[in-house]
Amino acid sequence: MTTKISLWLGGLILAGIVLDLALLEGDNLVFLGQRGLELMEYIAFWR
Repeated sequence: MTTKISLWLGGLILAGIVLDLALLEGDNLVFLGQRGLELMEYIAFWR
């Protein structure tokens, strides 16, 4: 991945987080965080 692509991707992710916090009070971040933890536990099980 080139530096330009990684900067654009990072900017888009940051913009999504800011929009979520501004419009939905971070509800989606909490949901994605919980799902991410469940995924890590699932992956650790198969390790």
